[in-house]
Amino acid sequence: MSTTSDDAKSEPVEGRAPLEMRDPRMRAELAKAIIWVSVVLSVVLVYVLAQPLLLIVGGLVFASMLDGGARLLGRILPIPRGWRVALVAILALAFLLGVFSYAGLTLIGQFQALKTLVMNQFGRLESWANALGIAPKGGPDIEGIGRQLMGSLGQLTSAVGVALGGISSLAMIVVLGLFFAAEPRMYERGFAWLLPADKREGFFQTSADMARTLRRLMAGRLLGMAAEGFFIWIALSIVGVPFALLLGLITGILAFLPNIGAIVSGVLTVLVGFSAGSTTGFLAIGVYVLVQVFDGYVVVPTVARRSVDLAPALVLGMQLLLGALFGLLGLMFADPLVAMTKVALERKSGLDPEDEARKTS
Repeated sequence: MSTTSDDAKSEPVEGRAPLEMRDPRMRAELAKAIIWVSVVLSVVLVYVLAQPLLLIVGGLVFASMLDGGARLLGRILPIPRGWRVALVAILALAFLLGVFSYAGLTLIGQFQALKTLVMNQFGRLESWANALGIAPKGGPDIEGIGRQLMGSLGQLTSAVGVALGGISSLAMIVVLGLFFAAEPRMYERGFAWLLPADKREGFFQTSADMARTLRRLMAGRLLGMAAEGFFIWIALSIVGVPFALLLGLITGILAFLPNIGAIVSGVLTVLVGFSAGSTTGFLAIGVYVLVQVFDGYVVVPTVARRSVDLAPALVLGMQLLLGALFGLLGLMFADPLVAMTKVALERKSGLDPEDEARKTS
């Protein structure tokens, strides 16, 4: 009985396939090329998707704040973690709404007056520099610098104004933070599932170290913001500087941006102080220096620097770089990104971030 073509066994095919590479050197070079192309594509993809990626980072930062608050609340209120997170979120929302409503009702007019006053001060400074020959005509536009400063300040203090451009991004950060804080283990396990089995234990350790570092960093940041804003308000009110409450609020908000925020708020404080007279201006300088010394040598070392150990020059450099590349969001989240990258590199090199923090404290 003859065998049909369907039942016949296939004959083995001999010879080399057209796309087969048997040379190990060619295979090695091909692997290198694939790696380099993947790296380039990853960099391009990160740059193109920078905005949503930074929103996710913002959600993680907000989640770390909620998680830290829930942990502190758990020491005095033994209720389930989900209820503690919800309570912290409600309290934070109530505080922000109270500040925003107060700012919107009482400080908007002061902000416009402050902007006019600062622009006038920059104009006087330019005239004084021209008279002394320090900045001859055609040189740097000091008043233009002032306009840029106040324009940037208007973006940074949009929370106390009527600008609505960043509300959608803020809402997305809040929603992501609430989801991350409510079920952190679920997202952690989901991400670990994508990794090889032998890498998962190391990922969980690194993730725990990153979360701990981020909580400490944000605790120090919030405490520093509150301390700077409160002391600036009280001290400027005592020495008679106009807009003391507004300057304290702006200083507290800008304290979220270490180094750069301190410079901007310091310039504003000094300019407003000199608008009330030379004596008040010098007193404003003294107040600001004392507050910065207190924050730099008491608050930050106690809460943040000893636990996170970030080099100031590194943080400032990353703020300038990410701010130039990605705008305000890059500037705001440069600090957390540096902290988490540092923890990941320490864990990758076999170092214990906790031991490294204790050695440098």
